[in-house]
Amino acid sequence: MSANPDPLVIRHLEFLGGMAAVGGWRPESALPEVAFSGRSNVGKSSLLNLLVRRKAFARVSKTPGRTREINFFEVNRAFILADLPGYGYARVSKEKQGAWVPLIEGYLRNNPNLRGVVQLLDARHEPTADDIRMFDLLAEIGLPTLVVMTKVDKLTAKQRVGQITALAVRCGVEEDQMIPCSATTGEGRDDLAASLAALLASSPSDD
Repeated sequence: MSANPDPLVIRHLEFLGGMAAVGGWRPESALPEVAFSGRSNVGKSSLLNLLVRRKAFARVSKTPGRTREINFFEVNRAFILADLPGYGYARVSKEKQGAWVPLIEGYLRNNPNLRGVVQLLDARHEPTADDIRMFDLLAEIGLPTLVVMTKVDKLTAKQRVGQITALAVRCGVEEDQMIPCSATTGEGRDDLAASLAALLASSPSDD
C-alpha cells in the first residue's frame, strides 16, 4: 500500500534575504507570499524545518528573540515564505521589541502578494497578550489565518482536546482553523502543507 502523496514536495528552496526596516529591501517578486508568525519560543524554526523537510533551513536559535528581520525564502519558484521575527521574549528590551512592531505590521498591512498568515501557538500554554494582539491585528486587516498548535506531543490526548477548544475560543478563531503539530514526531506536517497549498492557491478576490 502506498503512502499518501506529499501535498508539498520541496524541489527548490532559496534564501532571498532579510527585510530589516520599514520601507527597506524586500524581494521584487509577484509571487504569492505566506507569512509565519509567533512568539519567540513557540518553536517556529523547528516547524519550518519540518515543513520543508530540511534540518537547517530555519536556524534554531539558543537565544530566542535574536532574529530582527523578516526573512524571505523562495519555494519551488512558486511562492515566497516570509519568516517574521518572533515577538514577546522577556529578555529582549522593550525598545528592541517595539522596533519590530512597525516592521511586522507594515509588512502585513501593505502587501498585495500576501495570501495569509500561519500563526503559531504553544499548545501547552494560554495565549499571551502579544498573541491576542496579533490575532486582533490579523482580524482587523482581514488576512486569512491558519493556526498551528506546536509541541502537541507534550500533551495527553485528553489535554489536547481541551486545549484545542480553549485556544480557539480565547483567540476568537474556529476550531477547524487549528492544526495540531509536533516538530518532534512530525505530526501535522502534511495537514499544514495541504492547508498552505490551498491558501496559496487562493486569490485576493477570494477573501
